[in-house]
Amino acid sequence: MSLSVGDRAPDFTLPGTNGSTHSLADYAGAPLVLVFYPGDDTPVCTRQLNSYNDGLDRFTELDAQVVGISAQSVSSHDTFSDKHGFSFPLLADVDKEVAARYGTLGPIGFPRRSVFIIDADGIVRYAHRAIAGLTFRPVSELIAELEKLKG
Repeated sequence: MSLSVGDRAPDFTLPGTNGSTHSLADYAGAPLVLVFYPGDDTPVCTRQLNSYNDGLDRFTELDAQVVGISAQSVSSHDTFSDKHGFSFPLLADVDKEVAARYGTLGPIGFPRRSVFIIDADGIVRYAHRAIAGLTFRPVSELIAELEKLKG
């Protein structure tokens, strides 16, 4: 599937950290920054999620929620989140179905680092899929995209 800016975001329901369950519908009415990352406690993913956590006040000022998704288990996510003190949920897409719906799987099924901004009406307004995955989108870029939604 090739999900593009302007498309309706595919729905999902996934288990998350701290025994929670999250669906796309839970975030209706406010922007959502959906972060697909390859793996818990890997160097680049750790830097990426820490930077988003450090910038969480900036996201909150724009009424945006940040949610991370990867293929590891909830147990792995809980350990990773507790270790780094993340203040946003990490969701377990262990069968990679949601990653496939968002077009974030590479040629051999390995998740690519990707970020989507979904507006209050469930429409994709920003989409970035990394090819190599050694870098990530900075907070400032995502904030600039969210500010565009405010008009």
